[in-house]
Amino acid sequence: MSVDLATRPAVQITQELGGRAAEILTPEALEFLAELHRRFNDRRLELLALREERQTRFDAGSAPDFLAETAKVRAGDWTVAPIPADLQDRRVEITGPVDRKMIINALNSGAKVFMADFEDASSPVWANMIEGQLNLKDRWAGKLGFTDATTGKSYALKDQVATLIVRPRGWHLPEAHALVDGEEMSGSLFDFGLYFFHNAKATLAAGTGPYFYLPKMESHLEARLWNEVFVYAQQALGVPNGTIKATVLIETLPAAFEMDEILYELRDHMAGLNCGRWDYIFSFIKRLKTHPEALTPDRGVMGMGSAFLSAYSLKLIQTCHRRGAFAMGGMAAQIPVKGDPAANEAAFAKVRADKEREAGNGHDGTWVAHPDLVPVAMEVFDRLMPAPNQLGKLREDVTVTREDLLRVHEGERTEHGLRENIRVGVQYIEAWLRGKGAVPLYNLMEDAATAEISRAQIWQWIRHKATLSDGREVTPELFRQLLDEEMQALKATLPAEAFERGRFAEAVKIFTDMSLSETFEEFLTLPAYRALD
Repeated sequence: MSVDLATRPAVQITQELGGRAAEILTPEALEFLAELHRRFNDRRLELLALREERQTRFDAGSAPDFLAETAKVRAGDWTVAPIPADLQDRRVEITGPVDRKMIINALNSGAKVFMADFEDASSPVWANMIEGQLNLKDRWAGKLGFTDATTGKSYALKDQVATLIVRPRGWHLPEAHALVDGEEMSGSLFDFGLYFFHNAKATLAAGTGPYFYLPKMESHLEARLWNEVFVYAQQALGVPNGTIKATVLIETLPAAFEMDEILYELRDHMAGLNCGRWDYIFSFIKRLKTHPEALTPDRGVMGMGSAFLSAYSLKLIQTCHRRGAFAMGGMAAQIPVKGDPAANEAAFAKVRADKEREAGNGHDGTWVAHPDLVPVAMEVFDRLMPAPNQLGKLREDVTVTREDLLRVHEGERTEHGLRENIRVGVQYIEAWLRGKGAVPLYNLMEDAATAEISRAQIWQWIRHKATLSDGREVTPELFRQLLDEEMQALKATLPAEAFERGRFAEAVKIFTDMSLSETFEEFLTLPAYRALD
C-alpha cells in the first residue's frame, strides 16, 4: 500500500544546506529517503536487537554454527541471477573514500572496479557524506573535474575508467543529521537512497548499473532486508527488478556460517561475496570475546594462509562458484615507501605473494588501496587467471568444517604487537575525528577496521590475562604505561605543536575507555560518531 508523502513531512535535516547540498537533498530525494525509513527502519532495529540476543548466547559459551533451519538452502541446486557484462572481470578493484580527487584517481587507476566507500574509509562528518554524493552525481553527469588549489594541477576522467561500485554505511550506523518523524535515519538507507535516487537511471544510460558493496552483515535475515529495500527502490523509480547488483562483504564471523543463505536471499541482485579480512578478525575477537580458547596472537601473524582466515576464504570461493557468484579476495593495504627502493620492493613482494595465493585458490579478483598497487596485483591475476574470472573453479576438493572456521592462529603475543595496536589505534581515531577515514600509517593505508582490531585485541588480552612472550601479563597498568610511552614518542616525532593542535586527547580517551571497559562496545565508530561535530 503506498503512502501519501504529501501528508507527512519528509526528512528534517539538522545541518545548514551550504554549498551545493541542495542539489542532493532535493524535496523529491528527501521524500524517497523518508519512505525508505518508514518502510524499513523498524525491521533494521529488530535485526540489530537480534545481534545482541545472539551475542548473549555467545558470551554464555556457545559459538557460531551452520543453521539447521536453512539446511535445505545449503543443499539446494540453485544459482544467482545473471551478472552484467561490466562485472564479469573484476580482477583488481581499488577502494577509497569519496573525496573528489580520490574518486578521479581511482577511476583512472587502471583497476577494473572502484569501490567508492562511505563506510570504513570515510569519516562520516556531514560534509564528507554530502560532498561524496555530489561527486558521484557529477561523475554520472559528466561534470567530475578537480583542480588542486595548492598545486594548480587539474584532474579529469579518462575515456576508459573503472566500473563504479558504492559502499553505503553498515546497518548499525546512524545518520544523526537526517531525522524522519523525529528518528535518526539509518546511514545505510541514507547513503543507498541518495545514490540510487540520483544515479540509477544515469548509470543504466551509461551502459552500467547501480552497483553496491554491502558491509558488516551478520545474517541472511539482514541480507533479506537489503533485498526488500532493493525491490521497493527499483519499483519506486521504475527500474526493472534485478537491476541493482550487490557484492556482500563477508567480514563478520556469523556471516561466514550463512554465506549460502546470504547469496540466496539476494539471488536476484547478487554479484558476489568478498573477504573483508580486517573486519573479520575484529568480528572473530568480538563475537568470541568471552572464550579463552579464542585468544589471538599478534595481529601481524594472523595471515590469510592459515587457521580461521584460510578456512573462511576457501569456503567463500567454493560457495560463490557453486552458485554462479564471484569470490573476491581481500585488501592489500600497502602503500609505496618513498625514498627506500628496497623497502618498497619488499612491500610489493608481500602483495604479490598474497595475490598469488588468492588467484591460485580461485578468487576472481582482489582489492588494493593505492593506485601504484594496481599493476602489481594486475600482473599476478593476468598471469594466473587468463580468463575474465574463475567461476569454473568449483573447489569441490575443499571441506571446511565448523571447527576449521573457529581455529585460532598460532603465534606469540608480544610487547611490540601491543605497542603497535596502541600506536595505530590512537592515530587512526585522531585522524577520523578530524574527518579523515583513510589514513596512511607506517606504509599502510588504514581504515576503521584496523582501529577496531587494535582496541578489541587489547580488551581481549586484558580480559583473559594474556601473557606476553617475555612472561608479563597484559594488565590495565601495563597498557597505560605503554600508551603513555607511545604518546610521548609520537609527540616527539610529530611537527611542533601538532600533537596539541590535533584531537589526540579525545582519541586517547576514546581508545583507553574502549580498551579498558568492563563491557565490550560493539563498534568504536558509534560513540566516536557523537564526538565528530
